[in-house]
Amino acid sequence: MQISEVYLALGESGFGQLIRSVSIGKLKTYQLYDAFKASAHLTKLNTESLHKHIPRFWARLGAHDEQFAKDLAQTVLVSHLDLIIAVLDFLGVPHEGGFFNKDLDAKSYLTEGWAERVFEKFRTVYSEPVLLFYINHLSWELTDRAEPFAPASAA
Repeated sequence: MQISEVYLALGESGFGQLIRSVSIGKLKTYQLYDAFKASAHLTKLNTESLHKHIPRFWARLGAHDEQFAKDLAQTVLVSHLDLIIAVLDFLGVPHEGGFFNKDLDAKSYLTEGWAERVFEKFRTVYSEPVLLFYINHLSWELTDRAEPFAPASAA
């Protein structure tokens, strides 16, 4: 599975919700602001410009621009560290503030049915597009799953 497929699985509406949840302040805090502004081909990066460019971002993902998809993933993930921390704690994955050591074999914590358990546990706590994005991003990063996770109850 490619990271662009994770976004595309959300559908255009879910993707729009995901982009609207990006925190400009968090991008600045984690020093991703300038890098994402360049990657997104934006002359100005603020909430309004993000919302305005959702269709263009969607088109780039539809064309499987994987570098842009990875850069965008960083912006989404740092905007939702609370969700990441909660999910990693729930799964028992050791981490520091939502970041796990890349030397860690985190895949071993993703036991059979982990995505379904995470979805059921957090579906009423977090926005569904953000939760599905993180579940699928974790799957993309750590597993060999061929298709994005889509729970039957989310369809």
